[in-house]
Amino acid sequence: MKCAIILAGGKGTRMKSEKPKVMCEVLFVPMIKYVLDAVREAGVKDICVITGYEHEVVEEYLASVDSNIKTALQSPQLGTGHAVMQARDFISSHQNDDILILNGDGPLMDSYTVNKAYNYHKSNNNGITLISAVVDDTHGIGHIKRDKNGTLLRIVEDKDATEDEKKIMEANSGTYWFKGSSLLYAIDNITNDNAQKEYYLTDALEILIHKGENKGAYIAENSEVILGANDRVQLRDLNSIMRRNINNAHMLDGIDIPCTDGVMIGKNVKIGNSTRILPNTIIIGDTEIGENCVIGPNTYIDNGTIGNDVILDNCKVLDSTVEDGVDCGPFVKVRANSVLKKGVHVGNFVEIKNSVVGEGTKSAHLTYIGDSDVGAGVNFGCGTVTCNYDGKNKSRCKIGDGAFIGCNTNLIAPVEVGDKAYIAAGSTITDDIPEDSLSIARAKQVNKEGWVKRKKPYKNQ
Repeated sequence: MKCAIILAGGKGTRMKSEKPKVMCEVLFVPMIKYVLDAVREAGVKDICVITGYEHEVVEEYLASVDSNIKTALQSPQLGTGHAVMQARDFISSHQNDDILILNGDGPLMDSYTVNKAYNYHKSNNNGITLISAVVDDTHGIGHIKRDKNGTLLRIVEDKDATEDEKKIMEANSGTYWFKGSSLLYAIDNITNDNAQKEYYLTDALEILIHKGENKGAYIAENSEVILGANDRVQLRDLNSIMRRNINNAHMLDGIDIPCTDGVMIGKNVKIGNSTRILPNTIIIGDTEIGENCVIGPNTYIDNGTIGNDVILDNCKVLDSTVEDGVDCGPFVKVRANSVLKKGVHVGNFVEIKNSVVGEGTKSAHLTYIGDSDVGAGVNFGCGTVTCNYDGKNKSRCKIGDGAFIGCNTNLIAPVEVGDKAYIAAGSTITDDIPEDSLSIARAKQVNKEGWVKRKKPYKNQ
C-alpha cells in the first residue's frame, strides 16, 4: 500500500503574507491542492498533512476538499525531520507500507514523476529513494553528494555546504519514498547537530546508509517538477510554468489559442475540440466548455458549463450554465445560478442573476434580469429592469413565451407577464399581465406651450 506525508507547516516569511505558505495560490488555487491531486493521481490512499503556522486555516481547507485526510501539528517548527516526527503514529501504522514524503509548496510535482520514482524504489528494494533533478541554479536547495562511482553519500543543505559542494548541480527535490519501517528507524535517529539546530529529514539518507539499507535517487526527467516558491517572484514563476503547461496541453488537444497573452486556464477545466480562446481570458474552477466556441477576449469564467457554438466576448460567467448557440457580449455579466437556454442573445451591458432565460430570448443592451424565470422568444427592450429587491425581500418575476418588453420598462417583482403580452415602452409594471394583452403603465403626456419663454430655464436666455 502507498501512503503519503505532506509537509505544510511553514509560514513563508518572504511571501509577506498572513496566510500559511501552502495556501498561496497558483492559477487561483492553493499550492497544496496541486500536491494533493498529484498524490491522489499516483494512487496513494492514506494521507497525513503536517500543519504548523496558522494550522486552522490549512486544516479547514483540507476538510473542505477531502474529509479523509489526517493531520498532525508541528509546533514549534524545528525542521523537516521534526515535522515528520509529528506523524510518528501515522508512520507506525504503515510500517509495512511505502511512504511518500513531499512538500506542500511544490505544485509542479506530478503523479508521473512520483510513480516513476516509486517503481525505481520497489525494483531496487530501497529503504529510501529520493527524487532529484539536475538544475541550473541550486541556491537554497540541497545538493546530492555522490562518490566517484556515482554512489549516493549524503544530501548537503545549501546553507551548510562548502564552496565545492555548492557547485554540485544535482539538487534534492524534498520528495522521498521510504519503506515504512526504514522511515520509523530514521526519525528515531535524526539529531539537530547542525548550524541551524534543526532536525533535517535529509539526514535520513546517511542514517539508512549506515544501517546498511539500499538507497537510490531517481533523477526526474523534467527538472521543473522540483521547483517551489519562497517569495512572490518565485510564485510568479510557478504561475508562468503552470500556465504554459496547461495551455500547451489544451492546444495539443485541438484547442485554438492563437495568442496566449493573458490566457490563464485552471487545471480542472475541460474544453471541447476546435474552441478558440482569445487573449486576456481566465477560465477556472470546474468549468466545462463545448466544441466550436469563441471565448474572449477579456472573458472570465468560474465554474461555468458552456455548450457548443457559444460566443462569449468580454463576459463574466460565474457558477452558471450557457447552452448551445448562445452569444453574449460585450460587457455582459452572468451571475450565479443562471441558465441561458439555447440560442439566447445577450448584448452589451446586460447583467443576469439567478435567472433562467428561455430559448431564443433576446436582450440586446442595457438590461438587468434578476431572480426571474423568462420564457422562450422574449424580447427585452433597452433599459429594462426586473426590480427584484424591495430593501428587505427579494422576489421573482415570471415572463411568458413570446412576450415583448418595451424599452425602459420596470417590472416590480413579484409580477407575472403572460405569454405574448406586450408592454409599452416606459412602463412600470406592478400587476400581473394576462397573455396576449397590451399593458401601458405611465402617466399621460402633458405639453405646456410657452413654458420655456416664461420660465427661461436655459443659461443663455
